[in-house]
Amino acid sequence: MKEYLSYPKHYVAVDCIIFGFDGENLKILLVKRDLEPKKGEWSLMGGFVDDKESSDEAASRVLNTLTGLKDIYLEQLNTYTEIDREPTARIMSISYYALINIAKNININEQYSAKWFDFKDIPELIFDHEAMVRDAVLRLRRRATTRPIGFELLPEKFTMKDLQNLYEAIFDEKYDKRNFTSKINALDVLVKTSEKDRSSSKKGSFLYTFDEKKYNKKIAEGFMFKI
Repeated sequence: MKEYLSYPKHYVAVDCIIFGFDGENLKILLVKRDLEPKKGEWSLMGGFVDDKESSDEAASRVLNTLTGLKDIYLEQLNTYTEIDREPTARIMSISYYALINIAKNININEQYSAKWFDFKDIPELIFDHEAMVRDAVLRLRRRATTRPIGFELLPEKFTMKDLQNLYEAIFDEKYDKRNFTSKINALDVLVKTSEKDRSSSKKGSFLYTFDEKKYNKKIAEGFMFKI
C-alpha cells in the first residue's frame, strides 16, 4: 500500500542457538562467519527471513541447511532490535533455540566450518550472540524445571545416569544419585526396559524410554515436571 512507502524498511533475520548433549556435557553448535565484518569469527547459525516464509519456517530451513535434520525441537526465544547490533545495516533478529540429540546421524554442512563446543568453553561470539546464548540457557533451564524437555537431547533409550548427567549439565550443579532417581521415578513418565547398558560395568544399568503419552495425560491434568 502507498501509505507504507514512507516508513523505513528493515531486514529481519533469525539466529539459532543449537544445543546438544554428548552424555556428559551440554554442547552448543557454532559456525564461522563467512563474510565481513567479523569474517572467520565464531557465530550462531543464522539467515534472513525470505518473503514467502514465517520466521519459524526460516529457522527450520536454517537448521536443516546446517544439520540436514528435520522435525527438530525448536522454540522462539526473543527478538533483538538494538539500533547498532550489526554495523552493516538495520537488522532485527529473532532468536530460536534448538535441541539436538548428538547421537543421531547429523550431516553437518562443511561449508560453515561448524564445531560443537562445551557450554563452559564457548569462544567469543560476534555482535550480540553471547546475549542470545545467555537468554537461551535461562529459557532451557526454566523449561527443564516444568517439562521433560531434556529428553530431546537424549537417545531413545537411556540410563538413569544419562538422565542425571543431562540435568546436571543443564543446571551446572550436582545431584545425589539416590534422591535424583527417587524424584524421577515418582514422576512416573519413564518406562523401564529389560535391556541394559553394560559399557561401564559388567552388571550394567537398565535402559529407560520416555512415555510421551503418559506425560501428555499428566500435563492435561495439571501436572508439573520438577526435579
